[in-house]
Amino acid sequence: MPNQPAPDFELPATGGKTFRRSSSNDKLLVLYFYPKDNTPGCTSEGQQFRDLHAQFAKRGCEIYGISRDSLKSHENFKARMRFPFELLSDTGEIACKLFDVIKMKNMYGKKVRGIERSTFVIDARGVVRREWRGVKVPGHAQEVLEFVKTLK
Repeated sequence: MPNQPAPDFELPATGGKTFRRSSSNDKLLVLYFYPKDNTPGCTSEGQQFRDLHAQFAKRGCEIYGISRDSLKSHENFKARMRFPFELLSDTGEIACKLFDVIKMKNMYGKKVRGIERSTFVIDARGVVRREWRGVKVPGHAQEVLEFVKTLK
């Protein structure tokens, strides 16, 4: 997917907004897909992006978290964690399928379908510049920021 145009999609966002990927073509975007609100890894990942948010914003980069959780769940998660960015609700797996992040995973010895933690950086022309799949949370947001710093 790197160096390919990012697929267009539209999803409901926290704050009563609607996010359309193609409406953000003049900005750098970080789209991070995560499995589930209010779980330890997803909370930690969101907190890292929250804590670095001002540095991303300084570079004209917007952050969006995406999972299959409901908007109500997202609103509660965002408020509890004080995330300064919106969360997108992909209950129909629209963006998840476009970015191919749904995988079979082992959960307590059982196979389950779920989101593989993945992050994509999309440039101001709508081109995917970098992707991370199977993300390990510690230090990930900082790594994404370092990559964003290399873009114009």
